[in-house]
Order: sequence, then C-alpha cells, then structure tokens
Amino acid sequence: MYPNLLQPLDLGFTQLKNRVLMGSMHTGLEDSVKGLQKLAAFYEERAKGGVGIIVTGGFSPNLRGRLYPTAAQFSRAKHAQAHKVITEAVHRHQGKIALQLLHAGRYGYHPLAQSSTPAKAPIAKFAPSEMSSRQVKNTIEDYANSAALAKEAGYDGVEVMGSEGYLINQFICKRTNQRDDEWGGCYQNRMRFPLEIVKAIRRSAGEDFIIIFRLSMLDLVEEGSTLDDVILLAKELESAGVTIINTGIGWHEARVPTIVTSVPRGAFTWVTNKIKPHVSIPVIATNRINSPDQAEQIIAQGAADMVSMARPFLADPEFVLKAQNNEPELINTCIGCNQACLDNAFKGKRASCMVNPRACYETEMPIVKATLRKRVAVVGAGPAGLSAALYCAKRGHTVHLIEKNDRIGGQFRLAMQIPGKEEFRETIRYFANQLDKYGVNLELNTEATAQVLKEYDEIIMATGVKPRQVNIDGLSESSKVYDYQTLIRDKSYLGNKVAVIGAGGVGIDVATMLTEPSRFSLQEWMHEWGIDQEYNHAGGLYPFPEIHSKTEVWLLQRKEGTVGKGPGKTTGWVHRATLKKRGVHLLGGVGYQKWDDDGLHISVKGEQQLLDADSVVVCAGQESVRPFEEHWSEREEHVHVIGGAEHAGELDAVRAIRQGFEIAIKI
Repeated sequence: MYPNLLQPLDLGFTQLKNRVLMGSMHTGLEDSVKGLQKLAAFYEERAKGGVGIIVTGGFSPNLRGRLYPTAAQFSRAKHAQAHKVITEAVHRHQGKIALQLLHAGRYGYHPLAQSSTPAKAPIAKFAPSEMSSRQVKNTIEDYANSAALAKEAGYDGVEVMGSEGYLINQFICKRTNQRDDEWGGCYQNRMRFPLEIVKAIRRSAGEDFIIIFRLSMLDLVEEGSTLDDVILLAKELESAGVTIINTGIGWHEARVPTIVTSVPRGAFTWVTNKIKPHVSIPVIATNRINSPDQAEQIIAQGAADMVSMARPFLADPEFVLKAQNNEPELINTCIGCNQACLDNAFKGKRASCMVNPRACYETEMPIVKATLRKRVAVVGAGPAGLSAALYCAKRGHTVHLIEKNDRIGGQFRLAMQIPGKEEFRETIRYFANQLDKYGVNLELNTEATAQVLKEYDEIIMATGVKPRQVNIDGLSESSKVYDYQTLIRDKSYLGNKVAVIGAGGVGIDVATMLTEPSRFSLQEWMHEWGIDQEYNHAGGLYPFPEIHSKTEVWLLQRKEGTVGKGPGKTTGWVHRATLKKRGVHLLGGVGYQKWDDDGLHISVKGEQQLLDADSVVVCAGQESVRPFEEHWSEREEHVHVIGGAEHAGELDAVRAIRQGFEIAIKI
C-alpha cells in the first residue's frame, strides 16, 4: 500500500482525501461551451478514480490574456454558469477541483498580447504591447473577479499560473521585465505583481477557498530567478494567502527538456526539496512522476507534501483507485511520449493519449458490452493487436491473440531498448496484465493460417511492418549493413563509425542509441543539458561543453532541409539537440551512390563525399506485412486490417492503438 500518498491532507478549512493533484492540461475542450459537457465527463472519470484534487486547463482572466483568439476565458457570470456542469460532475464523487487562471502575456498568439515589456518571445509570432500601470492594476482585479466567479461556479479553488514563462513569470524575471516603475527594477518590485494578484483573490474569494500558486522554481532560461529569489517569493506568497505551492519547471522557450520520456523519472524533485523547508504550507512536486511507488517515495522522503501528475491521468483515470487497491501492475502508465496530448494541443487539435485513446473522448467512445458475443481472432501482438484484443475482450467477445514470436509487444519491444524510451516497457506490462485479467487467449510462437482463421467470426489483422529495403549498389551483399530491427534486436557491433540511412523517428532513435554513454545517471543527464543542480546560477543553468560520443555517426536523409524534423513538435527539437551535442553529423539532401570497402559514397547538394564508415544501418521506412492477403476477399466484411498492416508510413503508435480500440467497439 501507499500510506503517505493516500494520506489525507488537512488544509484547515477543508481536507484533500489524498496527496495526489491532477495537474493542469489544456485538452482543447475548454474553448467552447459545447466542449464543457465533454470536459465534465473527462474530469468526472478522474474524480471517480479517486484523485485528491483536479486542476483544469488554463482559463484567461481577460481578453488580452488568451493563448490565442478563440482560447478559453473565464471572466463573466455566463462562464460561471456554464462551468457548473464540470464542478457538479466532480463533486458527485466527493472530488475537489480548482480552476487554473492563466494569462499568456507575450506567449499570446494574437496581436492583442500584452506583457511587462514589449519584447517578443522567441517562440511567439507577435510582439506584445507594454502594459501601463493602470492595465497592470486592472489585470490584478481581473484575476480577483475570475476567482470570485470560480467560487460561484462551484470550484473549490483556483491555481494561479505563475510559471512556464507566462505573464506572471514575465513580470518576475529580469529577462522579460525592463520596467522602471513600481512593477519593475529591483526584485521586490518585480514580485509585487503575483503578490498583489494573490491578495486580491483572497479578498474576493474569501478565506474558505483554495489558492494554489504554480511557482516557477527553476526557470531554465538566462536571466531567470535565482534560488534566493524563489525562496523569498515562496515566503511572501504564503504570507499573502496562498494555500498550496505547486512546482513549475522551465519556461516554454527554454531549450532544456522537462517532461519528455527521455527525462529521468522525478528529475526535478530536488528543486521542490530546496524550497519546502522555507514555508509551512504544503508544497507539490511535479514533472515525470508516473507511478505510485515513485510518488510514495517522494512524499515519504519529505521532498514534497503532494505530487502533481497530469498526463498519467490521461493514460489512466483510475490511477489512484488502482493504487488504493494495491494493483499498480494494472495502471496504464504514461510513457511521456507527448504524441497525442501536447503534440495535438500545439496543432490546435483535441488532446488525447497514445496508450488510452478514450482520453477526452469519454462521451464519444464508450466501452459497452456487445449484444452478440463473437469469436474474434487478432493476428499480431504489437500495439494495434494488443489494443484490439483487450477492448474486444472488455466488450465480452471471446478473443484469441495469435503472435508468431515468443512474446508480445511488436515495435514497442524494439522501442523500449532505445535510451530514453525505456518507458515503453510499461505499456507492454500493462497490456500483458490486462489481457490476463480479461481472459484473452494468447497464442505465442504460432503462425496464423487462412485455414485456422476460418473458425472465427471476426478477424483483425495487426501483422505490422517490416523494414523497407533500399536499392543502393553494394548494400544487399554486404555483411556490414544492418536493418534497424536486426540491430536493435541483436545488439550488433557496428564499429566506431556508422552511417544511418534515414532520419525519421527510427533513424533518430538509432543514432541516439549508438551515441548514448554506457552509464548515464541523473547527474550526467543534468550535466548534458547544463542544469545547475547546486542552483548557483540564475535560472538554474550553467555554460556547458558539447559532449561528443566515442562513436562517430552520420544521420542521412534524401530530402533537403532540417534533418530529423519528422518526430513530434514537442519532442523533435529535444532529439535533434541531443544528437548535435553528441557530435552526430546531420546531413540533408543526400544522394546515395554505392557502398564498398572504402565506405559509403554519397553526394550532398551535388558535391561528392566519402563517409569512411565501418557499417551502415538502414532506417528507410517500413512496408506493411499482409500474409495470405489473397484469402481476405472471401470474407471482406469480417476482416479488419489495422496498424502498420493497414498503412506502414512512419511508425505511428497513436494511430495503431486507436485503430485497435475503434475496431473493437464496432464489431
């Protein structure tokens, strides 16, 4: 069990039933009235699953603070009335919920953006206008107005977003505050803005109202706050009336990864631990916490009073309930991939989850028992097949999962061997335990045949992909040329110089694996990204040298332009930055000529080059595997092709798992 994690937390005027906060996530449902009903269902499942307190996605206290022109705002009585559907849904399960108030400042994607000073953010399209002293005071009152309306709507509190580089952060830091009035200059002036906001909220909402302040404890940008700055502000926030301090890590413009899967678990709990002794109110640890064992350890060691987990509740709404039942093995663990959540959000799409396609689609994708139980054969136990088999079984069908290899996982079993993607092992563990729980008949080391499949009512072909071969003179007959599957599976020795053909997601993974240090501790990861764990430098950053690998690697792609641009929007830059730091040669616009004893002969923008590589790894895409396809037409309406077997392309686990789910709820 988890005695510390599941212990109630007394806040004086109210009590949280455990030490778990579901962190703020913008799902895309916040931005329309019609979306609030779906958002209510999303939060209700998590409240039913036992989370202590939920924090919503960010809502702006006024028009200018919106993230983009149609983004969510919470400033009028009609907003309070519309939101009651959310608070009532959460309270039906004795849960608590806080509305996050977020002013985008210079991160606003519109020409009305405002900030402390008129400097454009490096990740923004529009330069903000500088707020006058009167506009600053009006904004403070807007926060207070929104908090009062939140209380009227039934919210138990608000979270003031004071981190991630949004408006409040922009006032706090010298980096973005060049004012010379009462809101700028010395640090005491720069921190007035958040303190006056908190005081105004406390006056408007009363004493029996939770105020969480998301404090940027580690900015990870130049001219950020110092440790002394953060400690002083934390103390002043407590005095101003804050109930709980939540940890914020890194600005959005920071060039340091903070939440992707390659970030070690709990990598930033040390920051919270530095602040906690200086205040008497509860402090929350956050970022890359995704298991109850890890959360329990953080609280037991005194590093924090609570833990915040956001994406883990996309992956599994019953996270807390499963911990309470001492069933952690049944938790669908967040693997930090960002591919269906943050990547979707940054594209203006509704967020969801790779490993849980129902996330944010609770009203549209219910799992209901089938009226007619069928015998279903699922061929292939990769991500698509695992998903299809599990959800078919949940609906009551008799399911046989047929896999030609001796274990389940497919491409995930390869992915989990890539440094920084070890979390993919958790998804395989989850499916294995769920298949057992729901009685799926797993047949390993078994080749499905057309004759055998005739015995089933429905057939789901999830037979996956195989590496695509490339037609380059000298490759096919060489013993020093490997496809990526063979390399990862067999851990083949490649020598000290390696050419990687193909710079999509797989090529980047291979280049990362080839250049990964043999031992890579948390401290070494911190050093690679220039994070000052002693916190002697402002923003928590220090200058750091490039770390070159002992293995020289060329990552090659045919198309011109940025090499390795294929991976997701929120993770691709991390992969590229890692490879550059390790000295990987990133070459675009490559023409392949031949491979011989001298190396790989190529041309780059018409100029001839010879790469004196010891070996070549081919990562040039995939082809669908479709066994005995000629027999499918006989029962076309009962044969369903999903995942890589349906479309190879770039490996897409989001699509594969979602297709498995969608076919399961249809048949």
